Amino acid sequence: MNYLRLNNITKSFGSFIANDNINLSVASGTIHAILGENGAGKSTLMNIISGLYQPDAGEIYLQEQPIKITSPNEAIKLGIGMIYQHFMLVPQLTVTENIILGTEKTWRLNLQYKQQEIAALSQAYGLEIDPTVKVENLSVGAQQRVEILKVLYRRAKLLILDEPTAVLTPPEVESLIAILRQLAAAGNTIIFISHKLEEVMNLCNSVTVLRQGKVVATTSTEAATPQQLATLMVGREVALQLNKSPTLPGEIILSVQNLQVADERNILTVNNVSFELRAGEILGIAGVDGNGQRELADAIAFVRTIKQGKIEFTHKDSLVGYIPEDRRTMGLVLQFSIAQNLILKAFKYLPFCRRFLLQQEAIANRAQAAMQEFDIRANGIDVLVSQLSGGNQQKVVLARELAQTPALIIAMQPTRGLDVGATVAVQSRILTERDRGAGILYISTELEEVMTMSDRIAVIYRGEFVAILDAATAKVEEIGLLMGGGNNE
Repeated sequence: MNYLRLNNITKSFGSFIANDNINLSVASGTIHAILGENGAGKSTLMNIISGLYQPDAGEIYLQEQPIKITSPNEAIKLGIGMIYQHFMLVPQLTVTENIILGTEKTWRLNLQYKQQEIAALSQAYGLEIDPTVKVENLSVGAQQRVEILKVLYRRAKLLILDEPTAVLTPPEVESLIAILRQLAAAGNTIIFISHKLEEVMNLCNSVTVLRQGKVVATTSTEAATPQQLATLMVGREVALQLNKSPTLPGEIILSVQNLQVADERNILTVNNVSFELRAGEILGIAGVDGNGQRELADAIAFVRTIKQGKIEFTHKDSLVGYIPEDRRTMGLVLQFSIAQNLILKAFKYLPFCRRFLLQQEAIANRAQAAMQEFDIRANGIDVLVSQLSGGNQQKVVLARELAQTPALIIAMQPTRGLDVGATVAVQSRILTERDRGAGILYISTELEEVMTMSDRIAVIYRGEFVAILDAATAKVEEIGLLMGGGNNE
């Protein structure tokens, strides 16, 4: 029996049709994947199911009963729970306080009883967590378990997970997959949104592919291959394997010696890191999120002061391109247009500025050329970047940071949250920059990605490089062990 059925759901924003006559059936007790490029309409559709948006047309049925989901509160009452990619937790509150937030209508909270209730719930679903711990002290994987418990506490039977593995380590992904299988076996119905095709094939029973707001296919995962799904998503053949030429490293362009860097709380997060980077080489940095990667990247990009050590460039006038971890908070000014974001690093100079006046024609020409070169999909150069999909936002960052052919490129999580097509486009461009002679620091928590892209791999653990390996001979098991603090003996 279908737990959820959507009939001809349509939703527009002005002249843009985000969802175009979408029909979708999700069977009870199954895990159903929704695939699609950035901007294909996945988020809009999930926001309709979770009550954040109302459709312009179409009907929604829950257990074959017609329903109206007028608000997120109404969705919760109907047993629909949404778990967002960016967690909705209050770091200063405990696990229990986060889970019960907004559910209690009384002045007297029996927190001890609630803690026992949540401990029992977490054990019942195999979501082991201490209900008394503050959320700010939890790992990313543990925070996600809190989000799942939050919707289960509200008695959700339909769980929607948006890019749930984007910030998880390989062991945390395995743990989440086991949890989701257990939830489905217990009778819950799960909608799983992901860009990771292997994950979808491994976990889900069936998959619906969206492209440009329309359903282009629904199939069982048994009857599909990753290549077929990628082609359906993008509408053309996509090379899942990158063409990477052999490396020809040149002169040393960057030398880092005994580097120490602290975070915002003045806690040392990078300790005694030393390495050299050559022109035409990619040094990948593999590690579990939160082991000093961000502080290391910031320091080398000169946006964070260092405690101790040296960062030396062979050529003093070397330009640095920095693709930061979070494109929305560090990479872009969301209320600026595409054209304005593309000149953030160069607006004071010719040809964009003459006698303190911005030259609109030069700015427009630059934007049009960049949109064409990097395949930035929007209705024009004056569109605000806040209105772009994640993939197109990342392409704007990439276009700006590579505009002056930098000698060093720091790419921090450059494909996080991107679909197959956008991921291939970003990675191919980075390989092109390597082939022209740029030295590249490629930092990602996606181990397979680091291994695919890198010539050498540095493994970071608790702010230190515990090993630097040749990517051609390094093994996944070996790097995975080092990432977790294991010994490489």
